[in-house]
Amino acid sequence: MNKKLDIYLAGPRGFCAGVERAILMVQEALKKYGAPVYVRHEIVHNKYVVDNLKSEGAIFVEELSEIDQIDRPVIFSAHGVPKSVPKEAEKLNLLYYDATCPLVSKIHREVENFEKRDLPVILIGHRNHPEVIGTMGQSSKDIYLVENKEDVKKLPISKDQKIAYVTQTTLSVDDTKEIVDEIKLLYTNYLEPKKKDICYATTNRQEAVKNIAKNCDYFFVLGSKNSSNSLRLVEVAKNYGSKHSILVDDIENFDPSIIGTKSKIGITASASSPEILVKKLLKKIEESFELNIIESKYEQEDTHFKIPQKLKEAV
Repeated sequence: MNKKLDIYLAGPRGFCAGVERAILMVQEALKKYGAPVYVRHEIVHNKYVVDNLKSEGAIFVEELSEIDQIDRPVIFSAHGVPKSVPKEAEKLNLLYYDATCPLVSKIHREVENFEKRDLPVILIGHRNHPEVIGTMGQSSKDIYLVENKEDVKKLPISKDQKIAYVTQTTLSVDDTKEIVDEIKLLYTNYLEPKKKDICYATTNRQEAVKNIAKNCDYFFVLGSKNSSNSLRLVEVAKNYGSKHSILVDDIENFDPSIIGTKSKIGITASASSPEILVKKLLKKIEESFELNIIESKYEQEDTHFKIPQKLKEAV
């Protein structure tokens, strides 16, 4: 008889509204225009999602210059793009749709507003992440990127200067608070976002993991290696009591025997990972163990973002 495992399922988990909208935009474009539809950068950071869209006729490129059929539509990813990208698309006479998450677009507008007020802008985020590249590309002036408290101390901005700060949407809530506290300690004259920049889905998924991590010998986070919100969930699970916290980006090659003698397992899916991956992982574990699923009640998210009117009309 198989050994019994307690499986703690985090909730909420899986797709957020911005990810759902971006994927839907690619699918609707394929319906209207047929294949291929080009996508600049991975629409969301998840291999399963990207592979599915490839099979439906999406072609993924990193730069617009790689598009060899300029009569085909192109969609910009959910992470957002610098202002130079739509300008380049217009120059190349491309039909384009922007799938930037509205919560990322909100940060872009904040940066524009701070630029108009001639304020130095500090961006809390991860260097070279596409969302950070997109946000930094919203202003013709310097934006100062900080990844930790030490970076804040090294900023070449006078301490009596009025400053503003914004953050990437997919950061660790705890780490970001530390950096914000450091900014407020060093700069007394600051403007902050009217609403927190870390998105509701990132916050909710981290809270859900915090609530159950202490119960879990192992914690499996379904997500991709290049996904910021996935990696943050792994860190949060470790920090809140689950020492063996692991990113699972390939279920086919997942080996349940790593669980060994442990009996309490936590599972979540990042904001860019579909619920079907949770089901696939449970099925894989069930081949070796008897599962006792424990899922506490949680408030369902009711945020939805509409696809752009221009694409809706096209469909």
